[in-house]
Amino acid sequence: MTEPIDDRQKSERGSGGRFAPGNAGGPGRPPGRGPVAELRATLATDLDKIIVTLRTQALAGDAQAIRIILDRVLPALRPVDMPTTLDLPANGTLADQARAVVQAAADGDLAPAQAAQIVTALGGVAKIIETTELVRRIEALEARNQGAGS
Repeated sequence: MTEPIDDRQKSERGSGGRFAPGNAGGPGRPPGRGPVAELRATLATDLDKIIVTLRTQALAGDAQAIRIILDRVLPALRPVDMPTTLDLPANGTLADQARAVVQAAADGDLAPAQAAQIVTALGGVAKIIETTELVRRIEALEARNQGAGS
């Protein structure tokens, strides 16, 4: 077994282990080098043969080969939520609107995931309203205190 190389004396690092100012940190590995790049280059020379072999195996009924080809050519479709109209109480509170969303999900008019997203959005609106109201009240108190202090 070979001994590890001790190059600490040659290092241009500061006391915290970081590179000292002015040290470029070395050139690093050039792009396109390394084991992954070498493997890709090797495979690229035989890619046509690999594809022909994979196709032949798939046509012969090999399930793995079929799966590989279909995964690359026809990837699985992602589920998409279709837009749904929802009647929320216009003059109701945010709590009333959240109740309406939960009721729509319970009635089957709205998917549970969509209901959860809408209730989360209503919670975000509530936080925005709360923050806006607090800022307004603080500004009013500060204005009152400045007027009383003068």
